[in-house]
Amino acid sequence: MPDVLIVEDSESNAVMLEIAFLGIPGVSVRMAPTAAEALRILDGGSGAVWAMVTDLNMPRMDGYELIRRVRADQRLSGMPIIVVSADTDPATPQRVAALGVEAFFPKPFSPALVRRKLEQLLDGRTH
Repeated sequence: MPDVLIVEDSESNAVMLEIAFLGIPGVSVRMAPTAAEALRILDGGSGAVWAMVTDLNMPRMDGYELIRRVRADQRLSGMPIIVVSADTDPATPQRVAALGVEAFFPKPFSPALVRRKLEQLLDGRTH
């Protein structure tokens, strides 16, 4: 069963994403409130995480650093990453695209649109 990892320090946003993703058949959701916790889950190898949805602005380690580390890890480099962020810098979408992110959704976001994108990415991995 594919795991999707949500990395989000705002509990309300994390829960909104979790509810949207739990509607995808056969997907289980894991949550990490910090980038450090996300790396611990990804390194733990306990069940394959197929995709990651992350915020950018988080305490201690931000989403950019998390994405860089995931992309630098050979086991994880091909994992689809979706960014959901309230970052209003007009350069942000280009910055995350340059890191090899599959999609960027500005906050406030539509959970249904994020879910649809995730479904497309997971479809590509399962067929």
